[in-house]
Amino acid sequence: MSEKKPRLRSALEGIPTYKPGRPAASGPAAYKLSSNENPYPPLPGVLETLTASAGAANRYPDMACTGLMEAIADRFGVPVEHVATGTGSVGVAQQLLQCTAGPGDEVIYAWRSFEAYPIITQISGAASVQVPLTDGEEHDLDAMAGAVTDRTRLIFVCNPNNPTGVAIPGDALERFLDRVPDDVLVVLDEAYREFVRDEGVVDGLDLYRDRPNVCVLRTFSKAYGLAGLRVGFAVAHEPVAAALRKTAVPFGVSQLAQDAAVASLRSENELLERVESLVAERARVSRELVAQGWTVPESHANFVWLRLGDRTSAFAAACEQSGVMIRPFPGEGVRVSVGETEANEIFLQTAAAFRKSEF
Repeated sequence: MSEKKPRLRSALEGIPTYKPGRPAASGPAAYKLSSNENPYPPLPGVLETLTASAGAANRYPDMACTGLMEAIADRFGVPVEHVATGTGSVGVAQQLLQCTAGPGDEVIYAWRSFEAYPIITQISGAASVQVPLTDGEEHDLDAMAGAVTDRTRLIFVCNPNNPTGVAIPGDALERFLDRVPDDVLVVLDEAYREFVRDEGVVDGLDLYRDRPNVCVLRTFSKAYGLAGLRVGFAVAHEPVAAALRKTAVPFGVSQLAQDAAVASLRSENELLERVESLVAERARVSRELVAQGWTVPESHANFVWLRLGDRTSAFAAACEQSGVMIRPFPGEGVRVSVGETEANEIFLQTAAAFRKSEF
């Protein structure tokens, strides 16, 4: 037998592995607060739609996602030609890199931010330029603008930022965009946009309309509660949107996902009620953590962030022992999703006990 192995791309060597949130352990009081999932079931009408769609699972889905594209365009007031869909917003993000960057190119993003960015950048063969967050857990937009070179092809701006939850004020974001060259694509990753309540945080769709180099990412995984179906979308001017459709995996978004997303868009009132409930819980959890003595950045997403440094792993272990799984970033901090009230209570009790024993 030959000892030769298939030749694989060198860009894949040493690539970091995406780490999903760990599932809840078995037991009567076990909750998963590690993946920013919506604790509510799918919106009204979605399960019925899924049941009806499942009967045609022997058929290929609509590859063009026609109904979903039209529904998104109508809901957000954009031309349907400016819409592209994919397997979650992270799938669309990877398509964006396929469209823009390759060996010798650079991709800029804040760090820490969404952990898929370095993975999909390395897969493309481009080089990551990671710009540290400020001491206040914010994007350092001046430093990011200063990092742009003639090799820069794409900039990710996660707003609100995952995992810190901090959002960028609209005026600061506009000043940043004014400094970015017109031929560099700026991707506003707004996976948590529905949870923003600060009027000073601009909607990325308002910025994209007169800026051809701005692309907005959204997802049905978080507020809409369709994480298991993997459907996201981008809104961008036609050249970018067309390129995204060219790089999409054929039939990548299942018909079940398409139909469920359309049904979810029809349940706007119920969506707003659920989001308001989660926002209220987010505020309560944050207040109680501050009262316990923690430093908690103001979150505009459906999670909270605690910077714990070398205590991170011990804190995550204490939470797991109490029955809640959270998302540790070893040596940095933990991200904790806002979930069921019972789960949030267990987390808060654990946080209080840990602080008394460790600080």
